[in-house]
Amino acid sequence: MSVTDELLENNRRWAATFDKGGLSNRPRKKVAIVSCMDARFLPSRVLGIEEGDAHIIRNAGGVVTDDEIRSLAISQHLLGTEEIVLIHHTNCGLEGIGEDEIRAQLREAAGGVDPPWRIEAFADVDESVRESVRRITDSPFIPHKNVRGFVYEVENGLLREVEA
Repeated sequence: MSVTDELLENNRRWAATFDKGGLSNRPRKKVAIVSCMDARFLPSRVLGIEEGDAHIIRNAGGVVTDDEIRSLAISQHLLGTEEIVLIHHTNCGLEGIGEDEIRAQLREAAGGVDPPWRIEAFADVDESVRESVRRITDSPFIPHKNVRGFVYEVENGLLREVEA
């Protein structure tokens, strides 16, 4: 059985007792969370939230790019969120590696085609959080600037707030 088949079986078991079909698409807590896609970190578990509580936007590094601004703008303008929680983490795969090094690796794997997007590698996780917070607060498309940035410490499970 493939991992995908195993996941589908898990879904069938979960759906057998599913009772959340009536939830609104507007998050109850009026919060959007931007975090890394790292498998060691599940925002809902770390923050104690349930389905229907928050929008969770994940990507490599948890960095804020144009696509995250797009999602946050839709989250606020159309779906009523008013706060943003940004979470990066220690021991991230994008920390301490070179942007050019990764781009070269991807270019080689793609037969010479350069990725049209930035990798967003970073040297310092706290500074990466600050930069992502700046991108949110500088965006004219985000009306609610109530954003706070954190680093999730994979070593102990705690969140540490990063001062802007």
